[in-house]
Amino acid sequence: MQKILDGGFLQSVRLCVDRLGFAADPQIRTSQEVAVATAPIDSPIGVIEPGQVAGRRFHWEALVEDTVVVQIAVNWLMGSENLDPPWSFGPAGERYEIEVRGSPDTCVTIKGWQPQTVAAGLKSNPGIVATAAHCVNAIPATCAAPAGIQSFFALPLITGRAAPGLAR
Repeated sequence: MQKILDGGFLQSVRLCVDRLGFAADPQIRTSQEVAVATAPIDSPIGVIEPGQVAGRRFHWEALVEDTVVVQIAVNWLMGSENLDPPWSFGPAGERYEIEVRGSPDTCVTIKGWQPQTVAAGLKSNPGIVATAAHCVNAIPATCAAPAGIQSFFALPLITGRAAPGLAR
């Protein structure tokens, strides 16, 4: 699973390192931790039995010497009960957190990109819609760009537009 996720997350770490100008080691440090079920856990893919992996935490880190300058971490849990160690998303629930350490330190929490239930996610998954919207909204700017390979930063940061009834 780590290798599958590496494709996107390694690129994201490198994109941040390059754009922010860090003199980071070209080798991105990857790691993962696991939690196992302590009792049977019902899941959409079947029952996860005690001792089987029921949660994973993945990390991708760029370093300048021994200092982590960019980190992406992803937690995948098959529920929030009967895990060892006892991981959970806490009272805030599923979310995305972006933390920037500097002057001033900043932390942004994004909620609402996770479906409320598995069934709801099978009909429409807000996180997938948000990802697709970025790609779809970039089509006009991509078509208008000069020929050749362009970087992510050659495109406008915001490409979406107001809904027709709300536009100027």
